[in-house]
Amino acid sequence: MAPSPTFRIGIDLGGTKTEAIALDLAGREMDRQRVATAKGSYGGTIATIRDLVEGLEARLGAIGTVGIGIPGAISPRTGLIKNANSTWLNGKTFDRDLEEALGRKVRLANDADCFTLSEATDGAGAGFETVFGVILGTGTGGGIVAHGRLLAGPNAIAGEWGHNPLPWPSGDEHPGPLCYCGRRGCIETFLSGPGLARDHGGTMNAEQLAASDSPEAQAALQRYERRLAKALTKAHQHHRPPCHRPGRRPVQAGTAVPLDPKPLGRACLLRPRGYSAEIARSRRFVGSARRRLALAHQGLTQPRHIPI
Repeated sequence: MAPSPTFRIGIDLGGTKTEAIALDLAGREMDRQRVATAKGSYGGTIATIRDLVEGLEARLGAIGTVGIGIPGAISPRTGLIKNANSTWLNGKTFDRDLEEALGRKVRLANDADCFTLSEATDGAGAGFETVFGVILGTGTGGGIVAHGRLLAGPNAIAGEWGHNPLPWPSGDEHPGPLCYCGRRGCIETFLSGPGLARDHGGTMNAEQLAASDSPEAQAALQRYERRLAKALTKAHQHHRPPCHRPGRRPVQAGTAVPLDPKPLGRACLLRPRGYSAEIARSRRFVGSARRRLALAHQGLTQPRHIPI
């Protein structure tokens, strides 16, 4: 008989980095490791996750259960990954391939869903009936929690706002950049880290823009603020949550894009309670990831496989 797991392993699979954390059964951090994501390589992504899990287990001398927050979602109709901005995952049996590589059951859940459920449980959204969580990173994702339960929807994409068109586009924002989904002007093409860098002209990445005092960088950040305000206003009109929680920022952990909250407040005609215009710094990101990964392991965000 195989030994029972003695800790939890959570993995945050992002577009630029993949981070693993080990938590004991009381939720205390035991170890963590962060590596670059194997961009464009499906086999490389599986190997990266396998190596992270095996490395943690070797250092801790025990085995753990595994939960993974991913961009995109498992299609309830096909069981394949869909809607991932890490496009090499789309159309793949990612959960089954990981289980084969690791030799155990693996829990997968959308990263924005995990983040939102985490914040609604014991983070910035705790105590609110409805929470709309937003991830701003390599992509732009979202999730909704109502009365303590995640809303996944029949297509497992409830709360996803990144592929809606940017609301009220100005002349130079229309038709907008081409998105990997095949459409133009998606919110993600403006509000993701690569979108911010592209808007500046592509000579600096989002992290460099955040640290720059140049007039061009500051102008790009001001355009970003206005676009974020418009997009959040439209989301608020649809969902009317009492709490918005933006999470991450479109740069690496440790550097925050210095967003001005004033355009965001002006755009929300009814500013929701608990709304924070601050894009989380490294400490907040780590805390959110810790809860998100633990909840993903427990399967609280696992979408149901409902044929449609």
